[in-house]
Amino acid sequence: MGGKSQYWCSVVYPYHIKDMIEQEEPIEEVIEDFWLRLDNAAKMYPAILSREFTTVFRFSAGLREPVRIQPFFRAVRRVENRFPYYKMKLKRGFFWYYLEHHNTPVPVQEDIRGLCRGFGEEEDQGLLFRILVRERTISVEFSHILTDGHGAIEFFKALLITYFSELGLTVPDDLSYFQPETRIDSDELEDSFHRYFKKHLPKRIHLPRAFHLPYPIKRTARFSVMKAILSLDSVKRQAREYAVSITEYLVSVYLYSLQQVFREMNERQQRKSHKLLRIQVPVNLRNIFPSRSMRNFTLFVLPEIDLRLGYYSFREILKKVHHLMQLEKDEKLISRTISRNVGSERDKILRSLPLFVKSMILQTQYYNLGANLYSGELTNLGKIDLSPGLNDRIESFTFVPPPPNKALKVDCGVIGFKDKLVMTFGNITRTKAFEQRFLQTLSREGLLYQSENIQEEAL
Repeated sequence: MGGKSQYWCSVVYPYHIKDMIEQEEPIEEVIEDFWLRLDNAAKMYPAILSREFTTVFRFSAGLREPVRIQPFFRAVRRVENRFPYYKMKLKRGFFWYYLEHHNTPVPVQEDIRGLCRGFGEEEDQGLLFRILVRERTISVEFSHILTDGHGAIEFFKALLITYFSELGLTVPDDLSYFQPETRIDSDELEDSFHRYFKKHLPKRIHLPRAFHLPYPIKRTARFSVMKAILSLDSVKRQAREYAVSITEYLVSVYLYSLQQVFREMNERQQRKSHKLLRIQVPVNLRNIFPSRSMRNFTLFVLPEIDLRLGYYSFREILKKVHHLMQLEKDEKLISRTISRNVGSERDKILRSLPLFVKSMILQTQYYNLGANLYSGELTNLGKIDLSPGLNDRIESFTFVPPPPNKALKVDCGVIGFKDKLVMTFGNITRTKAFEQRFLQTLSREGLLYQSENIQEEAL
C-alpha cells in the first residue's frame, strides 16, 4: 500500500455486449501501481453503502445513430489511461479505506440491467465506475467514492469526443476537454478539501431536523426513475422574470411542492412532522476555490422555509431561496464547513480508532449531520456543450442522481443540452405523488413538459 512499483501484465479485454463484440487480441503494457487515500467527502460513503443506497450516479448520451462498437472500443482504450485515478478498487485498511490502482482494461458492458446499481459484480472487476452501451446510447456510472459530477462529466465528455474522432469526425482544435494523449497533472489527484482547510474557524451551528415526505417506501427493488423534459429557453425566461438563476428557480419549485404536500396531510400527520423544509443543493467548489482536482470537491447549500411562520407564496419562496443561496455560497461560510469536515478527519482520537469503530461513527454522523437535516436534494449540473458539429450527433443527455436514502426518499438531477432541460427524479417510494406535484407546479407556472418513466424496478 505504501510504495510504487512497475510491472508487466498481459490481459484480455473482458467485453460482454451480446452479439456486438469481437474478442480483441491480448495486449502488453508497462503500468505503474499506486494507491490513494479517499478524499474528505468520500470517506463517508463506504460506511453507509448498501445494496440499495449505492452512491452511484449516471450520465447517458442518446446518439442519433447506433454505436459502432470497434471505434468505441478504441476510444475507451485511449481514454481510460488518461484517467488512471478512476481505475481503482476500494480496499479496507486497519484505520481507513483506501483506493488501489487496478491495471486491467475497463470492461464495456451491455446496458441491460438496472440503473445506478452498486459495484462489486464480477463484470465490474472491482472497479468503481462502469461504461455501458445499448443501441444508440452510451452511459457511464460512477461511485461518489471516486469523484463528483464534475469529474465524471469531464471523463464522459472525453470519451464521447474521442469516440467521434475515431469515427473520423472533425474535433475543433480549440475544444476544451481531457485529450487522451495529454499529460496527467498531479493536481488532478489532489484532495482539495485539505488544500483549503483552515484551522480554528468557528463551528457551524447545528441545524434542526427537517420535514420528510410521508410516503411509504417499497419493500424491494425500490429505485425507480421518472424523466421530465422542458424547454431550456422557457425555464431560462421564467427564471429571468423573477431575477433568479435556473437552479434557484427549480429549488423554489421544489420547496413550494413540498409545502403543498405538507398542506395536504391530515392534522395529525402535520402535528407529528417537522416543519422545516430544507433542500440540499450541491455546489461545485472549483467555482469558488481554484482547483483542478478530478476527485470530490463539492459541498452543499441548504435553502429552507419554516412552516411554523405560516404559508409562503411562490414569490416569497423565490426571494428567500435567492438570498439564502447567495449567502451560503460565500467563501468564508464554505471555509467554515470545510474546516469542520476536515478537522473531524484530523482529530487525533478519531484517527487512532480502528476502521469498524470509525464506520459506526460515520453512519451515525451521516444521518445526524446529513440525511435528517434536509427534505430533498436537487443537483443541477448545468448545460453541456461540445461543439456545433459534435452536438449534432447527439440527441440528448440525461443525468440520474444516486438512489436516495430511506429518509429522503426522492431526489432530483438536472442537466441541459441544446434546447432541452432534462430533469430526473429518483424515487424509492410506492407513489409518484411528489413528482406529479412538482410537475403540476411547473404547469401552473406556464411551463410545458414531457415526462416518462425510464426505469421502474432498477435494483
